[in-house]
Amino acid sequence: MALYYIGINNQRQGPFPVEQLLSYGVTPDTLVWCSGMAGWKKANEVPEVAVLFASPQQQYQHPQYPQYPQYPQYAQYAQGQYDQAPPPRPNNNMVWAILVTLCCCLPLGIMSIIQASKVNSLYDSGDYDGAKEASESAQNYAIWGAVIGLIINFIYGMIQMQNM
Repeated sequence: MALYYIGINNQRQGPFPVEQLLSYGVTPDTLVWCSGMAGWKKANEVPEVAVLFASPQQQYQHPQYPQYPQYPQYAQYAQGQYDQAPPPRPNNNMVWAILVTLCCCLPLGIMSIIQASKVNSLYDSGDYDGAKEASESAQNYAIWGAVIGLIINFIYGMIQMQNM
């Protein structure tokens, strides 16, 4: 399902599903835009939105079905370019990245958080290999951060014990 932005009082609002547009005061002359459109158009010029302003009888006589899949990241599967389903989403390792940042090694923890935050967006855009690489990179930074943090804490503890 496409999500639409609306222009009300010269301000962009949204995104909203098409079913909710009327509840936000959209009229046939309200400007709307969604991903894939070249520019803003009046609501009555966009077929999927114009259906909202048709009488109930017209809506059922001429339903508007989208030509393309609802989620662009899966378009290649709907068009038959791939014979199998996408691979499972890799773990983003965000929990470990945050724990390493807070408890062990700040620089490597931050790098782990950066890589972990890329995993879901890469997967959703269809870059499965990139998502897997980012997941592995986040995991490696977290492991190295934990190891280095433990070594530093051990050395610090030994120094403190000698000073007693």
